[in-house]
Amino acid sequence: MVISLSVVVLLLILAWIFVRSGGLKFSHAVICVLLGFYLASSSMAATIHDGLTATANVVSSLNP
Repeated sequence: MVISLSVVVLLLILAWIFVRSGGLKFSHAVICVLLGFYLASSSMAATIHDGLTATANVVSSLNP
């Protein structure tokens, strides 16, 4: 678990740097995909899913 969490943190930092630099190349996209796979298999997956579901519910309930 410690190694998996370390990999997630490393990939998160790399993805943040790539997005902030403004140019997302193919290799950067691969890093982002790997981050997604590691996040999906981590213990944070349920929390992320619940947060995204709650956000989607709030946005869908807004009236323009």
